[in-house]
Amino acid sequence: LSICFRTVEPLEYYRRFLKENCRPDGRELGEFRATTVNIGNTGSITTADGSALVKLGNTTVICGVKAELAAPAADSSNKGYIVPNVELPSLCSERFRSGPPGEEAQAASQFIADVIENSQMIVKEDLCIANGKLAWVLYCDIICLDYDGNLLDASVFALLAALKNVQLPSVIISEETGLSEVNLKQKTPLTIRKHPVATSLAIFDDTLLIVDPTAEEEDLATGTVTIVTDEEGRLCSVHKPGGSPLTGAKLQDCINRAITRHKEVKKLIDKVIKSITPK
Repeated sequence: LSICFRTVEPLEYYRRFLKENCRPDGRELGEFRATTVNIGNTGSITTADGSALVKLGNTTVICGVKAELAAPAADSSNKGYIVPNVELPSLCSERFRSGPPGEEAQAASQFIADVIENSQMIVKEDLCIANGKLAWVLYCDIICLDYDGNLLDASVFALLAALKNVQLPSVIISEETGLSEVNLKQKTPLTIRKHPVATSLAIFDDTLLIVDPTAEEEDLATGTVTIVTDEEGRLCSVHKPGGSPLTGAKLQDCINRAITRHKEVKKLIDKVIKSITPK
């Protein structure tokens, strides 16, 4: 089909492919784009305490985790903090402007915060060093380098991979001085209690579901839905910002796909971590 038709009637152009159960990029409706992950100093951020770079087709997201020490909040004296932030700089796509975070970046940051909370991937009590005195703050910066749809799946994946790679130094509070002493030679990995994985689908013409939508597919879709599951197949979150309603059966179909996808992503992370673990 001609480029001209695609430009003038993008939705009709798409429908012709969908009728044949495929998409313009050659994928089947239930097929994810090629997914890769790099963890730690293999091409990610060397200044971070943990980092990862995830590619989902052309969508590229990097996550850096920085650990700092702070006093716990008065009302939760035995908890640390996790502060996620998603950035969509103008360099990743012409749809984003420079300046303060736009609506999509804010919504993504909130979504990531909800995933951390609902999945209990990290329990904030684990980040406490001394009750009422000292705790870890994990700043999780997720930056999109190239935007081609499905930001949420890539962001959750990059976050999980980066956190799996964090090593925290041992910290003790000296009884004599009351000051904290950090030992950088003694490091322990962060305790990751659950492994949430996001699976996003676009809804076409209110009925057809396609997984891992590109930016163009998101623009043409009548709705999107993101399902987050953990390794036990437990539902951590369903994110559906408006758009076409989903029947119970369709939603169950989405959840089943998410559970299958979880196994693939977990396998990928485990393989990469195994490859960088010192023998």
